[in-house]
Amino acid sequence: MGTEGTTALATKRTNLTPKAIIYQKFGGKACYKVEEVQECTQNGCPGLAIPQKGPSLYRCRLELPEFVVVSGMFKKKKDAEQDAADVALKQLGICPMAGNPTEQDLWHALSDRISYVFSDEFLSSLHPLSGHIKASLRRRGDLYGSLPASVITICDAKLSNLCKLLNPKVESDPFLALPFVLRAAATLSGSVTTPKGGLAVLKQNPYCCEIVGLLEIPWPCAPEDIFVQAIDIPSALDKPIEPVTIKISAAGYYLDDIAKIFGFSDASKILLSRTIGKASSETRMYFAAPESYLLDLLSDPVNEKIHFEGSVNARASYLCGQNVYGDAIMASIGYTWRSKDLFYEDLSLQSYYRMLISKTPSGIYKLSREAILAADLPFGFTTKTNWRGSFPREILCTFCRHHRLSEPVFSTTNVPLKASCKTIRSPKKLRVAEAAEELDYANERDNVAGDGEPEGSGSTFRCEVKIFSKFQELIIECFPKESYKKQSDATHNASLKILAWLNAYFNDIKMPLEKLNFYADQFNIRFYPDCFLKEFISCPSFKGGKGGQLLELKDFNSMNSSPAQVSCSFDSEGSDSGVNPSTGSLLCISYVIYLVAGHKTELLENKDEFEFETGTGAVISPLETVLSQMSVGQSNSIILDLPPQEIILAAAEEPARILPLLSSNACHLDYSVTLLRVTEPPEERMEQAFFSPPLSRQRVEYALEHISNSFATTLIDFGCGSGSLLDSLLDYPTSLEKVVGVDISQKSLSRAAKILHTKLSTKSIMGVKFAALYDGSITDMDSRLCGFNVGTCLEVIEHMEEHQASLFGDVALSYFRPKVLIISTPNYEYNVILQKSAQSSQEDPDDKSQSQSCKFRNHDHKFEWTREEFNNWASELARRHNYSVEFSGVGGSADVEPGFASQIAVFKREQLQEDDLSENDSTRQPCKVIWEWNSGDFSKV
Repeated sequence: MGTEGTTALATKRTNLTPKAIIYQKFGGKACYKVEEVQECTQNGCPGLAIPQKGPSLYRCRLELPEFVVVSGMFKKKKDAEQDAADVALKQLGICPMAGNPTEQDLWHALSDRISYVFSDEFLSSLHPLSGHIKASLRRRGDLYGSLPASVITICDAKLSNLCKLLNPKVESDPFLALPFVLRAAATLSGSVTTPKGGLAVLKQNPYCCEIVGLLEIPWPCAPEDIFVQAIDIPSALDKPIEPVTIKISAAGYYLDDIAKIFGFSDASKILLSRTIGKASSETRMYFAAPESYLLDLLSDPVNEKIHFEGSVNARASYLCGQNVYGDAIMASIGYTWRSKDLFYEDLSLQSYYRMLISKTPSGIYKLSREAILAADLPFGFTTKTNWRGSFPREILCTFCRHHRLSEPVFSTTNVPLKASCKTIRSPKKLRVAEAAEELDYANERDNVAGDGEPEGSGSTFRCEVKIFSKFQELIIECFPKESYKKQSDATHNASLKILAWLNAYFNDIKMPLEKLNFYADQFNIRFYPDCFLKEFISCPSFKGGKGGQLLELKDFNSMNSSPAQVSCSFDSEGSDSGVNPSTGSLLCISYVIYLVAGHKTELLENKDEFEFETGTGAVISPLETVLSQMSVGQSNSIILDLPPQEIILAAAEEPARILPLLSSNACHLDYSVTLLRVTEPPEERMEQAFFSPPLSRQRVEYALEHISNSFATTLIDFGCGSGSLLDSLLDYPTSLEKVVGVDISQKSLSRAAKILHTKLSTKSIMGVKFAALYDGSITDMDSRLCGFNVGTCLEVIEHMEEHQASLFGDVALSYFRPKVLIISTPNYEYNVILQKSAQSSQEDPDDKSQSQSCKFRNHDHKFEWTREEFNNWASELARRHNYSVEFSGVGGSADVEPGFASQIAVFKREQLQEDDLSENDSTRQPCKVIWEWNSGDFSKV
């Protein structure tokens, strides 16, 4: 064996288990019978006469044609079976391969496998390769029973894996395994033979008469010849890809019929690729072995160092992920595990182009939505509820399979809330700048917390992703800085970062390494250029010829580009219903897309109902731009330049009808779209669209910082809801000894009670001695709510009528009188950014309920104040009750219009006499106790 084989053994190890070796030698003749053995114990005392039932153990009896062995007892059935096989191997005098098998071990295993493949027992199995063997027995004359060696190397995974260990290049060029198969077959004289003049293997001894007799029965599914539609892919790039019909004889071997297309009389000189697409597919490339290769192999079939010389078929190679030489036929035909009959299905030009675009992340997503011309891979994952199409993790796994990479490795870790809530720059959207043909970034969302879960509770999740080659070489790794409330959100967002970066690469495969590195940094990605370029740039789809020059294939360079907008009619049909989209909304539209060339029009794509979330890039940008200016019930039209030709042909039902039109200079796409309905996002979801960490989490962190700095021992949360703030407080050491929450929602209080009770009962919370939750209004005067060091009221007052909010302010500062009171509420002026709609300068500023102005962030809000209104309210409140007040906020900046997204007032009490505190009536207790916890005697509910 040469250097290549040595490298393979050094870089990849294999362990053939005892059971696998027994199977190679005996196949189905080896019979394993596992019995359960009940272990008895005697409590450690030999004198006890009453045995007690212990754990079940298993023992295996292995019956072979020559003898029977029995294993020891094991806790697992599979361990008993392996032990029985090991005992049998020792009795046979066979030593299993070590972790690093020798060349001789591999050759013995390869010869044993070929011998088994041509056994009567294997012919009776449902293995796909047995279907080929049975079909070869229908051949006539010298070809009777002759099986092409290329079929053996491709259709038997075990044999293929052994060849990869002998030469790792078999991974990319499976037909390099042909010399290994022919050499191993040559050592099996008396069992199989290799006929002269062809690359085939033939069983020397006849098969069982009963099996051969069954083969004379005509195919029950095809008594007559069948016709299969396939695709002709010429090697020359200037020749078009065209459909071709293959006539398959019902009484022969289908590979012989394919060979005739290439001018051969039989299939021994035809090579076939691995399957393309999903694992259950039988779609493959068929092509003729280069003449020089055939001459070398036929003259010296045991020489495994023979190399190919010929022109690489770039288009065919790109699809199947291995080198294909010369003209190729792509067909979906063959034998499967599902049936003994020949499987076949027609392929169309559309099939080819859909396979082509599925090699890119954006294409995979487009196909999953069946919206090739309208959809685009989103740049942000918000929630599973709002996502449409294949999830990012699934897309990444599919991408790796299509490019012959190992499955991605996902590593999720828990992140304490304090660490996860550090200020993080929002991830960016990577997009193609159409004018400058450069990539730039725009602020977009990519970070969300769980769906409807209270923010700030417990820990969050962060996911790292690694992608390896088939030989376990690390290619890409992603280390996101963002953390998420749900583990699945962390996984999907990390996957989406890699997919966005890969999309940027596929948009411009000639991108300089420096620029690729720059974009990788933006997505928290590290990649290894040598390994990455070997897997992608050196892919035969991008290179060709002896000099390895890049092919001038526009389809690969701009596969994901959105079409440029030519014109748009903003005179929308239909009256303005007043229901307009905003960022984070779920839109449902209907659309029709036509290809227009002069006076000819062809329908390409249409959907009666198509849903997507706005602000995530889930549709092409011109379409979302138009929809953002429409209201429910309105229709509009857009005229766009053509996207890459392959995108159009993948969408068209009949690409052959479309191709002649694409040459027209006046060709364009015509989109007609109607906005059917809009589902508004809840306030928290809309805020998450623009802030990282989410705005709700930033509010909690702001309060936590003030509480920690104040060295407070008591705290009350007015409008505590599900207890997100109180829960967060318990995650960090503070000086708090008493925490109380009050709210009018019994459902929210019940959730809060479960969370707090579990945490206080199972964790050692330093200092906290008492906790309680009360059901009642925060405007009711209850003596138990008085005299706390710190009071918080985060995003609560806007859910009350304005006069009630003013009443709460008076009650809080005159009756409850905390030393510090923190109140936050939405800044109405910031809604113009959140909703991406401009405020009309002509509207009445006091009438914020009108549809022409910005909508409130939540349908339950009774009001939302501007900065001036909030400042006036809080300043007057502080003046009346002897408090000072400071203004701040989270989200945005005080120095940049329109200020903070959430505005905050921090009231601090001036000196108060003890006599003033005693004025409260201690018997006034209208609030109902929902839950109480005491460090001494646990809780009372």
